[in-house]
Amino acid sequence: MRPFELIGSVCWGLLPLSNLALAQFPPEPEGIKVLRSKFDNNVTISYKETDICEITPGVHSYAGYVNLPPGSLADLGEANDYPINTFFWFFEARQDPLNAPLSIWMNGGPGSSSMLGLFVENGPCFVNPDSNSTYLSDWSWNNEVNMLYLDQPVQVGLSYDGLRNVTLDLLEGDVTLLNDTDPIPEQNSTFLVGTYPTRDSNRTSLGTENAAIALWHFAQTWFQEFPGYHPNDSRISIATESYGGRYGPAFAAFFEEQNQRIENGTWSVEGEQYVINLDTLMIINGCIDRPTQWPGYPMMAYNNTYGIQSVNETIHEQMLDALYRDGGCLDQIEDCRAISVIYDPENIGINETVNQVCQEAENFCSTEVRGPYLQYSGRNYYDIATLDPDPFPAPFYQGYLNQPHVQAALGVPLNWTQSNGAVSSAFRSIGDYVRPGWIEDLAYLLDNGIKVTLAYGDRDYACNWYGGELLSLAINYTHTADFHAAGYEDIQTNASYVGGQVRQYGNLSFSRVYQAGHEIPSYQPETAYRIFMRALFNRDIATGEESTVSGEGETYSSTGPSDTLAITNEPPAQPVQFCYTLDAGSTCTEAELERLSEGSAIVDHFILVDCNSTQLFPEVVGGSNVTDGACGGGMGYGIYPAGNGTSGLSGGNGTVSPGNGTVGPSATPSSYTGGAAAVQVPLWVALWGVVVAVLFQ
Repeated sequence: MRPFELIGSVCWGLLPLSNLALAQFPPEPEGIKVLRSKFDNNVTISYKETDICEITPGVHSYAGYVNLPPGSLADLGEANDYPINTFFWFFEARQDPLNAPLSIWMNGGPGSSSMLGLFVENGPCFVNPDSNSTYLSDWSWNNEVNMLYLDQPVQVGLSYDGLRNVTLDLLEGDVTLLNDTDPIPEQNSTFLVGTYPTRDSNRTSLGTENAAIALWHFAQTWFQEFPGYHPNDSRISIATESYGGRYGPAFAAFFEEQNQRIENGTWSVEGEQYVINLDTLMIINGCIDRPTQWPGYPMMAYNNTYGIQSVNETIHEQMLDALYRDGGCLDQIEDCRAISVIYDPENIGINETVNQVCQEAENFCSTEVRGPYLQYSGRNYYDIATLDPDPFPAPFYQGYLNQPHVQAALGVPLNWTQSNGAVSSAFRSIGDYVRPGWIEDLAYLLDNGIKVTLAYGDRDYACNWYGGELLSLAINYTHTADFHAAGYEDIQTNASYVGGQVRQYGNLSFSRVYQAGHEIPSYQPETAYRIFMRALFNRDIATGEESTVSGEGETYSSTGPSDTLAITNEPPAQPVQFCYTLDAGSTCTEAELERLSEGSAIVDHFILVDCNSTQLFPEVVGGSNVTDGACGGGMGYGIYPAGNGTSGLSGGNGTVSPGNGTVGPSATPSSYTGGAAAVQVPLWVALWGVVVAVLFQ
């Protein structure tokens, strides 16, 4: 279950006939409140209070849209000839919301919905295996912080530029526009109808810098005029992940630049005078600066702290050669950046030659430096400790978001999708991935008093911690030398558990989180929670006991060794594999995909019924007939809640330990040696991995 899309497939999957209700056109939203901006009658906020997911008594939540008409971004030089309807879901803090700060959450992609973060990482609830109900999360970030989840840029998730009725052939991956005069075709388990955004890559943000302009206009409207937000604490933070390694620095830096223009009187547009009081930028497993982080991929593949040699020595040497040779990856990125600063210094895609050179550099590096791991290892892109297909984090939210009662509760007029290929194409078309400026943005933020919190799960390959550490050391700001001089300390998650290691000096911290893949909060919910809260409330990341506020004595600095390479870990047991048809490419084996294609598989609640799934989810599929597919091995992580909302499997190590807030086997570091030579994986696995790597991060 990961944020990508193959040939534009919607997250309905190969539905059984009994679930075809999910494939109908969403009904007209009801109970929507519409507010017209007091600054521009053409700008509106449409929203409704929600009664799903966050059901804690007295805690309010609201879902809706900020609707910007065509031309809204022209004052900052971006010509949008299409409307921008940006979806938001706002959750009050469970504790003292009036005095709580606010954080925006955005997933990456580019083109991935932030409902991923909401439902499997840090939101108020998780979805049960029935894909139809939820249970509350103890480690939700809205315990103490007002949380604003955004689907951006436009066309991502539930955001849209326009609405188009379509047909979807799940077997071929074809999405076809339905004209108004066309009859609604007959549907079956692999041929569906629904409503999408336009999927036109010219009707979304062309790269990160343009997306920053769109989001700033959203923020000017929402923070000034949304009636459900009236805090005493005006601090606003941004937390993001993955491609958010570009979003976060660029968006926060642009916001701060606009703040300064407003304050010095050089920006005087009516209705755009709200100073966004930026406090913290948190980036989880972020791909931020390509040339700085690329060396992390060969190391992670061959010489990681889990003793997993996912490629052999020959392939490892080929990866290094592609990275460092004349005309190789780093040289091509340097060429891209050299011409971009001359012909497109704002990185907005205005020069086709720059776009092409930068795109070619990214394609080469992705294929030759990172790609061999995907081709040969058979391991998951987002978690080197698990083999593909990997069903974690739990994918059940994908069915939940397209349930009719959920669509009605949110007041949305379209079907939800996890990822939008048109958006990722728009970013790829200008070579956004390798453009310069992100690391400089981090330095700018730090020098303007804004905290930067970097956290990396040490099992992630996609945006791995080796590259993250290199990135943290490469930030050139006022206190670079002080940060380098700081040492690593244990992250005391609680009294009995060490969640990782952190280097911190004042406002900058870098954390390596043990036993976590790409989405740290999914694997280590309490550790992620502690890092987030300690950062926002000005406490040291290591213990949460010392103040990091400047002016209260000496600037806080962690102490300890200069690196953590000597701390090794034991890989966990493999999770029990199951096939979830709405996320077939990530969760299903080749044999299961063939059975789905042939129509011989039994599917119940989007779960392919076999002995694995009946063991994992007896209350959901236990009454179904088990098909003849062989059961896979492995121990359960305890990550899939039972039908009554309790966590864990019976037996084995499939429990969620309340003592350390971890998910899965013990994350206590230990000494481990081993590994194996690279193996050739089935073609579909290799191709799927390449698609993931090319489209995202």
